[in-house]
Amino acid sequence: MTAPLSELYQEYIDCLNSRDWDNLANYVHTEVAYNGEIVGLDAYQQAREKEARDIPDLYYKIRILVSDYNTVASRLEFDISPTGEFLGLPVNGQRVSFCENVFYEYKGGKIVQVWSVLDKAAIEAQLFLR
Repeated sequence: MTAPLSELYQEYIDCLNSRDWDNLANYVHTEVAYNGEIVGLDAYQQAREKEARDIPDLYYKIRILVSDYNTVASRLEFDISPTGEFLGLPVNGQRVSFCENVFYEYKGGKIVQVWSVLDKAAIEAQLFLR
């Protein structure tokens, strides 16, 4: 029997947080799509690796998690210090806090679709109102 999606998702987040790139394919389909565009596992993994390099203190903290038989909805919380630009903003090591609302569609126990919205306005407010 396959584990509930909420458990699979927690394992996926643990994989990201531990930078266990060799096991990412256990959670993400080879033809994964991101915000409507098929990017494939290799590009998806490269993007996560680049984020980890650019944001050394990157940690995915689940604040809300809701799932059904093939979908996970999650609100992730971040408190990070990107080394350079982040989302086109000159963060340059400043600490910023924000949330990401993200939906995942699963097929065969793996993520096939990711829809993500980051709260860029929260980051801008922290950078430009200091």
